[in-house]
Amino acid sequence: MAHLFLERVEATPEKEAYRYPVPAPDGGPDMWRSYTWAEAADRVYAIAAGLLALGLRAEERVAIASSTRVDWILCDLAVLCAGGATTTVYPQTDAKEAAFILGDSDSQVLIAEDATQLAKVRAHRRELPGLAHVVVLEAQDAVPADGDPDGWVLSLDALLARGRSHLADHPASIRDSVASLAPDQLATLIYTSGTTGRPKGVRLRHDAWSYMGYAIDGVRLLRADDVQYLWLPLAHVFGKVLLAGQLTVGHTSAVDGRVDRIIENLPVVRPTYMAAVPRIFEKVYNGAANKAEEAGGAKHRVFLWAAEVAKEYGRVTQESLRRTGVAHAPAALRVKHAVADKLVYAKLRERFGGRMRGCISGSAALAPEIGYFFSGAGIHIFEGYGLTESSAANFVNPVGANRTGTVGKALPGLEVRIAEDGEVLLRGPGIMEGYHNLPERTAEALEADGWLHTGDIGELSDDGYLRITDRKKDLFKTSGGKYVAPTAIEGRFKAVCPYVSNVLVIGASRNFCSALIALDEPSISAWAAENGMAGRSYASVVADPRTVAMVDGYVTQLNAGLQKWQTIKRFRLLPRDLDVEHGELTASLKLKRPVVEREYRDLIDGMYKGSRSA
Repeated sequence: MAHLFLERVEATPEKEAYRYPVPAPDGGPDMWRSYTWAEAADRVYAIAAGLLALGLRAEERVAIASSTRVDWILCDLAVLCAGGATTTVYPQTDAKEAAFILGDSDSQVLIAEDATQLAKVRAHRRELPGLAHVVVLEAQDAVPADGDPDGWVLSLDALLARGRSHLADHPASIRDSVASLAPDQLATLIYTSGTTGRPKGVRLRHDAWSYMGYAIDGVRLLRADDVQYLWLPLAHVFGKVLLAGQLTVGHTSAVDGRVDRIIENLPVVRPTYMAAVPRIFEKVYNGAANKAEEAGGAKHRVFLWAAEVAKEYGRVTQESLRRTGVAHAPAALRVKHAVADKLVYAKLRERFGGRMRGCISGSAALAPEIGYFFSGAGIHIFEGYGLTESSAANFVNPVGANRTGTVGKALPGLEVRIAEDGEVLLRGPGIMEGYHNLPERTAEALEADGWLHTGDIGELSDDGYLRITDRKKDLFKTSGGKYVAPTAIEGRFKAVCPYVSNVLVIGASRNFCSALIALDEPSISAWAAENGMAGRSYASVVADPRTVAMVDGYVTQLNAGLQKWQTIKRFRLLPRDLDVEHGELTASLKLKRPVVEREYRDLIDGMYKGSRSA
């Protein structure tokens, strides 16, 4: 990874590398500034030299606890150039779990974003004897002006100053450090977000990331003239792999991890591609649908018509491409599509900045109806697939041959096979070394010959497209002996109901399926205002019989397309949305099913009270 960075700096030193927001002095909209590759290297080398001056040695861990920002990237590159390994910590992680990660990884240095992150480790300092230093990015509220008395805490500026002094005395230190790196040397320790139990540290080597970089370049999904909008958590492997791809491709990344600024930033940055999780696309679709519904009358009818045209156009052209190699639609559909484009799709594309060539979706399944809608609207969403244990990027849909509902084809150099029970197995250069300090768990996941058990159930087409049907652990059997794939049903419901935020299908060892449904607060509040419930709280709105009846209509619509044993017989609306802060979602917005089921056990039991048959 460090070699890729040096090669990129030497190849295109004056090209824009990173774009990042800074507050306007007059309190207006953020201003965007840039680093060229040469400017980024100057800062990276100084931080790396500062870490060497602090005594960092090969493969020693430096943790980063920060939201996505340009300094996260530069510090990560600096750790690698100094020969260390980065431990990633989500900024939302509570103090107890953060202390566990720092202790389990034996991190020597922590790079903390601000006073909030610093406070977490201060509370557990006695439990972390190996943590020698904390570097604070936003130091104004965390580090005294005259420095920390015992030298445990220092600002990023102070680290940069130490680094520049070290470089003055040892000008070749960084190049020597990079030259000494071995391909199998530990580069990153990523702790899984943990949908069940305590997080496990996944050990990823330098050659895993360099392989990822070259493999991403090899599929030609990205171009050197692209502008990426990067907001994904860099503590997550999906965000991290984008950094490797950028080094090989050489495009520009506009970096801002503030999720609430995405819609505001897209027309300003005008990116050509963006990677995201399905929830972002669901929010955009539902937001457009709700806005049209609020407008009412002709505008609402036009949107509903255009949405169906987009889905049909997406399906028809993709099927034509699959069968004949040419994306073709009948003349009547082309005419309808052209009209809908002027009325609806063009405006939607402008919300994405007007230049979006395509988006990459990963981390969870995208509902096919959502994928077809965006495909028909001219914003192609290329679904991909990967795990923390396999460096994230394993499959992705090819440009010009996208198939909604699949995660595409394997990247060059990756082997795949489907086990007898349907589990997807992977082998290749991006597979982890193992779980940190967990040899037994490593043996469970990795076979002796290098095959990784993904835990996902999938189907592989004759021409190499993979379709993930469910998680092996999430599949459940009803008391009637029927297997149910809950995530597929949940995805369908998100495509049907524009007000849903999260849904959990239940039915293991039960005689019918039920669901817990959480609604999107902005969307349901707008609906409530239109239905005589303006100003009422979220909990009050979801408890209202009118809301329950409205959602029941969408559940009926969902059930019409399911097998009898899959249908949702009963549901309950949750009194609030699920979130990361309450531990119900991972930082990448995956459901923690055991947590949600435990928290709402009474609601679940109530749905099955007195039930006798499906």
